[in-house]
Amino acid sequence: MVFSAIVVTTALKGALGLVGTGLWLVPLLIAGLAYYQYDQLDPESRIINRYPLNPEYDFIIIGGGSAGAVLANRLSEIPDWNILLLEAGPDENEITDVPSLAAYLQLTKLDWKYKTEPTGRACLGMKGRRCNWPRGKVLGGSSVLNYMLYVRGNRRDYDHWEALGNPGWGYKEALYYFKKSEDNRNPYLQNNPYHSTGGYLTVQESPWLTPLAVAFVQAGVELGYEQRDINGEYQTGFMIAQGTIRRGSRCSTAKAFLRPIRLRRNFHTAMNSHVTRIVIDPFTMRAIGVEFVRDGRKQYVRARKEVILSAGAINSPQILMLSGIGPKEHLQKIGVRVLKDLRVGDNLQDHVGMGGLTFLVDKPVAIVQRRFHAAAVTMHYVANGRGPMTSLGGVEGYAFVNTKFANRTIDFPDIQFHMAPASINSDGGIQVRKILGIADELYDAVYDPIANQDAFTFMPLLLRPKSRGTVRLRSSNPFHSPIMDANYFDDPLDIATLVEGAKIAVELAETKVFKQFGARLHRLKIPGCRHLKFASDAYWECHIRHITMTIYHPVGTAKMGPASDPTAVVDPRLRVYGVRGLRVIDASIMPTICSGNTNAPVIMIAEKGADLIKNDWLSSSTG
Repeated sequence: MVFSAIVVTTALKGALGLVGTGLWLVPLLIAGLAYYQYDQLDPESRIINRYPLNPEYDFIIIGGGSAGAVLANRLSEIPDWNILLLEAGPDENEITDVPSLAAYLQLTKLDWKYKTEPTGRACLGMKGRRCNWPRGKVLGGSSVLNYMLYVRGNRRDYDHWEALGNPGWGYKEALYYFKKSEDNRNPYLQNNPYHSTGGYLTVQESPWLTPLAVAFVQAGVELGYEQRDINGEYQTGFMIAQGTIRRGSRCSTAKAFLRPIRLRRNFHTAMNSHVTRIVIDPFTMRAIGVEFVRDGRKQYVRARKEVILSAGAINSPQILMLSGIGPKEHLQKIGVRVLKDLRVGDNLQDHVGMGGLTFLVDKPVAIVQRRFHAAAVTMHYVANGRGPMTSLGGVEGYAFVNTKFANRTIDFPDIQFHMAPASINSDGGIQVRKILGIADELYDAVYDPIANQDAFTFMPLLLRPKSRGTVRLRSSNPFHSPIMDANYFDDPLDIATLVEGAKIAVELAETKVFKQFGARLHRLKIPGCRHLKFASDAYWECHIRHITMTIYHPVGTAKMGPASDPTAVVDPRLRVYGVRGLRVIDASIMPTICSGNTNAPVIMIAEKGADLIKNDWLSSSTG
């Protein structure tokens, strides 16, 4: 779903010779991975794409991403239940296994290629004034495109969910489900009450780091913060990044949860299956099946017990609305028959950040594309699972800090930093600018003059935005992308907090530990901000509005809440209000966004959701 790493990862892929004149290394990389690693890393091998499908299943899961993969695994543990997992995209490939190539998967067939609507308040330096919103269209979902960062959020996030009227969603319960999935292989976290081993999801540090990663943590200590496990007792502080990788290779939810169960007789997967609507009996108001298009042919499968929507915070509301569940006025305008009037598509939240904050260094310690010897680096990775290609999309550290708007008396920071040992300039303009969608005028003025120079970036991220956006149907055609209005900076406190984050980032780069590298702020002005004094609050605000970085964490569009909440779409057991046999289990249900990267929390939500389903169906004869 992350990041300044977007910047870095791209630099890495170019650095590893997978673009331009080094294109010949692609087959070498694929062949090497297949020969050296594949059997030892994934003895279960690939998921079976089932033909033909049964006409009926007990549970149909829509979406094989971070939530859907977990649900398929856990529900198929009950041998009497038949499970069908529908995924719109294909399976992973050898390239998706390589952590450093994360950003290069964007804008490919594995990505829905979504863009936000222009608002005039954000993404001003992007082409069309729209931000790219990558979403995984592949088995494993966005856990295949993301930067693999394992961050749980703050305990107060979950206690707040419970206080809103959602019993069972407090931190104590959330921690249980975080640990249920986890197989943490960091030695210093062994025998830790906040972590566990033996789960399906492997969590490790990258085996390769630049000197800037250690400097980042030391700089935080210099400013008075603790070096700590941000997923442990306290969140505020600095840390070398942990990620969902396994022996140097990406550990997506497909790899973690689906491959081990590929031979379960009660579990079927259908890939390249684009769901067009959930079929709901208008008389009983029960979900009875799913319509989808596979191989160009429209198909229908019935659900005996439940349909579970796990298509993510963009596609889940889209499918609900196409099925007649959503805001009455909007559905009528689009021409969709209204079955249930619910506030589907509202409450959209995302971790918006400041991109492009670049610091130059004098020493060769950063990731610069042309410095790497592509063949050697590639073969070191395929043979040993080590080296720069194991970098977590380029993100090497993260931190949680307090601005003047945070309450420092409690452990509830309001800004997160992603630290990456590269920036927008690090690949010489080959790919990063395309992935971010940066306008040529901005790139040429600010980043082209420092192309291929050693640099690093801190990306300040707003942890708990007050602004709320919407997802709406573009039309009744299920193949048309939905309208995503992120509504960034609708609340002025959001950008004011990010400005304070930018100032802390500059302060961080001015610490003694970074001075040893000759670190200095890159001071060329953004064209649309030239009338403002550089590094003033007004300038930083202008910079943020131009290089607005989504961290690819959209959530909240099928809000969980009690029956007394008129904006709630699902109840605390994740059942859609007013429709029997239908649940939403993914990032959509978050009432408020968690304070950190969302992949681990989505896996937690799915673990708990699976137990809710088991409890409901195994403890009674009804549903």
